[in-house]
Amino acid sequence: MAEASAGKKRKVVSEGSQPQPCNGFSVPGLTLQDFRFKAPLDYFSDSTTHIDIFVRFVEGTNKLHTKQPYLLYLQGGPGFEAPRPTEASGWLRTAVNSFKVVLLDQRGTGRSTAITAAFLARLGTSEKQAAYLQHFRADSIVQDAELVRQLLVPKEMQEGRWAILGQSFGGFCCIQYLSAAPQGLTEVFLTGGLPPDVAQPCPADSAYRALYRRVLLQNAKYYVRFPQDIKLVQRIVNYLASQPEGGALLPNGTILRPRTFQMLGLQGLGSSGGFERLHYLLETAFDGPDLSMSFMKGFESWMPWAANPLYALLHESIYCQGTGSRWSAHRVRLAEFRTEFDAAAAAANGHPVNFTGEMVFPWMFDDFAELRTLKATAELMAQKSDWKPLYNCQQLHSTSVPVASASYYEDMYVDFDHAQATAKHITGIRQWITNEFHHSGLRDDGQRILEVLMAFSRGMAPLS
Repeated sequence: MAEASAGKKRKVVSEGSQPQPCNGFSVPGLTLQDFRFKAPLDYFSDSTTHIDIFVRFVEGTNKLHTKQPYLLYLQGGPGFEAPRPTEASGWLRTAVNSFKVVLLDQRGTGRSTAITAAFLARLGTSEKQAAYLQHFRADSIVQDAELVRQLLVPKEMQEGRWAILGQSFGGFCCIQYLSAAPQGLTEVFLTGGLPPDVAQPCPADSAYRALYRRVLLQNAKYYVRFPQDIKLVQRIVNYLASQPEGGALLPNGTILRPRTFQMLGLQGLGSSGGFERLHYLLETAFDGPDLSMSFMKGFESWMPWAANPLYALLHESIYCQGTGSRWSAHRVRLAEFRTEFDAAAAAANGHPVNFTGEMVFPWMFDDFAELRTLKATAELMAQKSDWKPLYNCQQLHSTSVPVASASYYEDMYVDFDHAQATAKHITGIRQWITNEFHHSGLRDDGQRILEVLMAFSRGMAPLS
């Protein structure tokens, strides 16, 4: 496998890169300061195109000393901005007791130069859009982080290095960081963020096979929890299948077909409280013989494509090194799970309808109004076969940076066994392996999880 260290990165820290301070403000228990940076679109060429990178520095108002080390938080996704704190709570409350926290809006999201359908349209052809989008993966996110670190972390503080915390896809970015720039790191914390089998060029097919099986288990658990929803879901699917276009037209122009409806499992099946939120949405489904406006608007709010199209465009590429995904989740579904996820057939025959999970499909760019203009671009991204390598297994084997991971045994989004195939390449990794949490563990009990990971990283918890 090609290693992530291949290729020469040009020097990017220059006078023009200096941070521009923005607003400063406070929320209960926290003080916040915003900064904006100019970063190259492409770190690996001589392109002169630049984009904005936005970061927010967060400190506790009751900090014991001012010279705290820095902690970079990398958000899950891909394609989602950093959290917007409203108070000192959860993992952030714990973090600010020990660190000055840096919240990075990963390139293409939030207040960094954001990728939207309208923005991409201004670039021109689908080929130009795809060429632009190839610079928004973990390798470029890590180089943005390095630019921020070199400019803002004082040299006298741990030699200018910082700690990093990665949730989900943010953990994938952390492992890329550990591969490409370990000299900038003091310690690494991962929550549901060990990427699958990094020694493989593209483990997407095998990862999706495992994830589909996990999704089927979650569906079975859901219907044990809410058996009354079996018939309700069948009724919804039968209603959608009977419509003239095979689906109902939603207020935003999306066509809600059975396959589109199944995507509620993305948020409803794999996180704490997801079963309940899904049930409460489904129970509003009908207003007389037709779908209710409450349900239709609720469905729209569950789908993030208008504000975050990067997720749909780049999701499968996060697995790719030197080869393309070619719509991996779709191919695996048709080849191996066609019957289990055939919603219309299940409903018509009186069987439970299975929802899908964290998968993207080519027909999403037909059904979802917000994605239709991006269909040709998505196809180019799926077929792209020359993705740069993301991970360097030799570097991971030789790392001296402490790594601590919360690894969730029943994770619906990051398959446990595939994550363990990666863990064996990381020298000295300490894992907290548990089925106590879902993928949303950092959100659900972040204070406890971060405390455990810090203890693991710093040798405060004994080896077992």
